[in-house]
Amino acid sequence: MENSRRKFLRNLGGSVAAISVGTQANTEPAVTKKKLIATTKISANDKIRIGLIGCGIIGHYDTDTALKVDGIELVAVCDLYTGRLDRAKEKWGSSIFTTKDYREVLTKKDIDAVLICTPDHWHQKIAIDAMNAGKHVYCEKPMVQKIEEGAAIIQTQKKTGKVFQVGSQRASSVAILEAKKQFESGILGELTHVEAYCDRSDAKGAWQYSIPTDASPQTIDFDRFLGHAPKRPFDAERFFRWRNYSDYGTGAAGDLIVHLLTGLHTVTGSIGPNKIYAVGEINYWKDGRDAYDLINSIMTYPKTSTLPSFQLYTRVNLANGEGKGGFGMKLVGTEGAMDIGWNEFKITTLKRGTAPGFGGYDSFESFSAKQKEDYKKWYSEKYGDAKGGYDIAKPIEFTPPKNYDDRYDHFVNFFNGIRSNGAILEDAVFGLRAAGPSIACNLSAAQEKPLNWDATNMKLV
Repeated sequence: MENSRRKFLRNLGGSVAAISVGTQANTEPAVTKKKLIATTKISANDKIRIGLIGCGIIGHYDTDTALKVDGIELVAVCDLYTGRLDRAKEKWGSSIFTTKDYREVLTKKDIDAVLICTPDHWHQKIAIDAMNAGKHVYCEKPMVQKIEEGAAIIQTQKKTGKVFQVGSQRASSVAILEAKKQFESGILGELTHVEAYCDRSDAKGAWQYSIPTDASPQTIDFDRFLGHAPKRPFDAERFFRWRNYSDYGTGAAGDLIVHLLTGLHTVTGSIGPNKIYAVGEINYWKDGRDAYDLINSIMTYPKTSTLPSFQLYTRVNLANGEGKGGFGMKLVGTEGAMDIGWNEFKITTLKRGTAPGFGGYDSFESFSAKQKEDYKKWYSEKYGDAKGGYDIAKPIEFTPPKNYDDRYDHFVNFFNGIRSNGAILEDAVFGLRAAGPSIACNLSAAQEKPLNWDATNMKLV
């Protein structure tokens, strides 16, 4: 599969979107097959050497994807569990430098960039240390564990000039970027509201991850894992299932709502809501966790120079009783709706008649026979042959190439930014504008009250 993908990219110079286009009423949609990611020949001087900090689930996903990009070499791996360091050498080569102290990775002169794939409560500290050490940073989402941590990352990025990208790959998805173009064309009319959800059903989706049989204080540096979190005795569940606990993670909101906001902000160009209200509970996974497994929120987005005011409804459920998971976002406007999946979308538009119409489910049916005749005459004189109701156009559908990987495109954007000193869409400012409202959902639910959010200055009011 990977050989086929590489050949595909070489032949076409990038990813090509496979698009099925329907006829829009009186308008030909501006959706065409196009080159999305340019590839360039990499010289020895363009090679980028990376270090992985945090070799858990997402650490493996990210590193495997990064190494598919031309000119990328893995030099070092840091993790606090000995078994993961052993696995890193098995998987990526015995010559790789391994350590339990991330600072040793930052001191290595042959490392250009680091991937931060640690628990959330370590993101800010490691990101700032890495940029100050001259390393570019790819930091997994959410960018921070606490809202107030974000400003220091933004300041450090500006001060050091290092490339910083948050790892919510929605910002680089071909579907999201194509949906953005469609949205900006005005095809939906005026945006009225957005519905977004992410559902899971099984234990792994609810963060009940595997715990190795040799987990112990001898194989895990638990005190270093705790960091600035409250001190406590060794607990393998807290180490391997850290997302369940607010001491180290951000729960379903930081893990999943941030994906929804990343996609929404990329498509619409919005910088965030101004009011957030959420409710949450531990609905099913009563296993000692203190992070909600069900959280719903309503956010209001204010009117701007380019957007009307609109409402966002979100739901994240880790115990969906239908036996299926799912991810979706629907943008609803006055002239149509756009249903966005993970890497595909469908646009349905309608054309309203110029007259209101009558009959059917209408007060016309309650008129007397004489009044019906009088009304028909009046209606004909006023509207003539104009039609009422509406017509639904054939949908516009977008699907990506077979085996498309948005995480790959996200890493291409990151490495291109390093090589060309180019702009990064999902930089620290974008990252905080997605993470801040997501984390605020936890606070709103806990405090049982709505919160006001300053999207411009990225802080609670």
